[in-house]
Amino acid sequence: MADLAGRSAVITGAASGIGLATAHLFAAAGARVLLVDRNAEGLAEAMAALGDGDHRSVAMDVTDESAWIALAAGIESSEGKLDILVNNAGFGVFRSIADTTLEHWRTIMAVNLDSVFLATRHLLPLLARSGNGAIVNMSSIRGIAASANAGSYCAAKGAVRMFTKATALECAALGNGVRANSIHPGHIETPLTAGAHADPAIAARLLADTPIGRVGKPEEIADAVLFLASDASRYMTGAELVVDGGSTAQ
Repeated sequence: MADLAGRSAVITGAASGIGLATAHLFAAAGARVLLVDRNAEGLAEAMAALGDGDHRSVAMDVTDESAWIALAAGIESSEGKLDILVNNAGFGVFRSIADTTLEHWRTIMAVNLDSVFLATRHLLPLLARSGNGAIVNMSSIRGIAASANAGSYCAAKGAVRMFTKATALECAALGNGVRANSIHPGHIETPLTAGAHADPAIAARLLADTPIGRVGKPEEIADAVLFLASDASRYMTGAELVVDGGSTAQ
């Protein structure tokens, strides 16, 4: 396991699924974890499950800039710096373009893309103080390979992919020591996807789309997050790591 001893990390969407699995893995690797999610009850359960350690949680809306400003001020006051930012919060509701309202479009963009921008904008100065900062942004295979009836989600996750690259190049030009990379999961079984995976027809389509023959587990994506957050990937920035059971290889 990679060593994150003495490092601090912010993880969004941390009350369940990939975010929660990442929080557990980071804590086991020695990091101090700050869990961020709008689900206060889920955060309380997540914190209890983490057990001992100097971990914290903040219930907030990741699309609210004022909340990010307050969070950054709190981290600066208590820590003075930040080592790792994992922008994991996101969701998708799949509709045809004709059935996608402007309100729906903006909600998908706000949660999946605006949150990444806001977190990066307000936490980047703290990451730069680390001297070894790492940003890991959760995109999707739909940020690389499009799908019908997923226009808003594809657009948002594709934008996360390119924003990550732009962040990486900007940080490299500034020489601030911050790396930025994106992860592109395939079909992963999480609380958000449980309903879809329970539908036999949908489950069959997902399996047909995954050469390895099964959907992934949150822990398998968390392993990739840990790699990109650690010194094991110290020469990687602006990269996209695909973890999809072979879906995009077809």
